[in-house]
Amino acid sequence: MLRLLVIFILVPLVELYVILKIGDLIGIVPTLALLVADSLLGSWLLRSQGRAVWRQFRRALNEGRVPHREVLDGVLVIFGGAFLITPGFITDVIGALCLFPFTRPLMRRLVARRLGLRLTRTSFGPRARPPYDVDGTATEYHEPPRAWLER
Repeated sequence: MLRLLVIFILVPLVELYVILKIGDLIGIVPTLALLVADSLLGSWLLRSQGRAVWRQFRRALNEGRVPHREVLDGVLVIFGGAFLITPGFITDVIGALCLFPFTRPLMRRLVARRLGLRLTRTSFGPRARPPYDVDGTATEYHEPPRAWLER
């Protein structure tokens, strides 16, 4: 609930504050021109990077690999484009980090690490059993291995 409060109330208020401060520094017309320009740049980048990620996705499928990196890149491109199209300077920085090909690997690592921690916590919580027993193995486990408890 607190995250939703931050996302839908606090972030727009901070964006509005930053827009007003930049408007005080450089004027209203240049500020509006910057906001329109970065929205146009965001839509162009969304289109071009979306095509590039789609080509990488198709190439991975044709090579017979699982396109996990390409799927995450696609998600980052979609969110980055949405952030850049949305008016505001803070969301523009986040959107640019998600869209530019040279900063996307950094964002991919951050998102993958965050998702990995969250999936591990929710999948192997205190009541969940880790998938350590495989059918057809000669070893029968009655307690989970220590490696699962240390994570």
